[in-house]
Amino acid sequence: MKEKTAIVFPGQGSQFVGMGKELFNNFSSAKLVFEKINDILNKNLSKIIFDGPEDELVKTENTQPALMAVSMALITILEKEYNKKFEDLCSITAGHSLGEYSALCASKSISLEDTSKLLAIRGTEMSKCALENPGSMAAILGSDYETVDIIVNEAKQHGICQIANDNSNGQIVISGTREAVNVAIEISKSKGIKRAIMLPVSGAFHSALMENAKQKMFDILSTTKIDQPKVPVISNVFVQPLIDSEQIKKALIQQITGSVRWRETILFFEKKGIEQIIEIGSGKVLSGLASRTCPNIKTFSIQTIEDLKQLIPLH
Repeated sequence: MKEKTAIVFPGQGSQFVGMGKELFNNFSSAKLVFEKINDILNKNLSKIIFDGPEDELVKTENTQPALMAVSMALITILEKEYNKKFEDLCSITAGHSLGEYSALCASKSISLEDTSKLLAIRGTEMSKCALENPGSMAAILGSDYETVDIIVNEAKQHGICQIANDNSNGQIVISGTREAVNVAIEISKSKGIKRAIMLPVSGAFHSALMENAKQKMFDILSTTKIDQPKVPVISNVFVQPLIDSEQIKKALIQQITGSVRWRETILFFEKKGIEQIIEIGSGKVLSGLASRTCPNIKTFSIQTIEDLKQLIPLH
């Protein structure tokens, strides 16, 4: 079934205090992943993940490596405890925003050490941008991409405004300066869109307001060792398989200010004959988004020991 299976990795917003603790307590291989990331980052990230406080976990510089840690702990359990290589489980993979780093790590394209460092830097630089260039994000619900594209183009007269996440049918997130995003919300109401809500985020992620973080990631990625993935990784910004190091670096850099084209990613899976999507990591957000976009594709979420036990018969 691997030819018909895609594995996806969650992004920011899927975190919660206590995620992955059961894995840490029951599998030595998972414990080693969390401890290794602690050492790499020179901080007790696992304590923040398992015990909080929540206001520490939700800091972007902690959230990003934390979510990757949980995903990679699960991948390591599958490899070490269940003797399942990642490339034997799926024929294609992707991750939502920071989840793209998890996908590249799982695919043996970027080492766990480099992935941890990259996400810590990425999170820190995005937080800096949020302070230096304040902005907002809003979810436009119940509309289509074309309509929202018209709305953001109208709102651009008042500042930076763009589509940040094309998540699924009826769920699109916009990002930009506060005035422009507020204008976009008002325009959406005038077009009969019933729900347009401001999101509780610290900055305008996936917008031009993150340009300084983009430049920093360009510098860091230029010296990072990146190998060809063992499983094709579908790029958030290009919706094409990433197959060589230069292409991967370009995609990760563009991703900082570019749109996460998740709906198109799921449609790409469908076009390639994917029949089931397995979400590996905290939460079930991506499973829900996939179901809304392609209801015929089965979805599974793997985040607990019980979930792992149910996964094995699938392959």
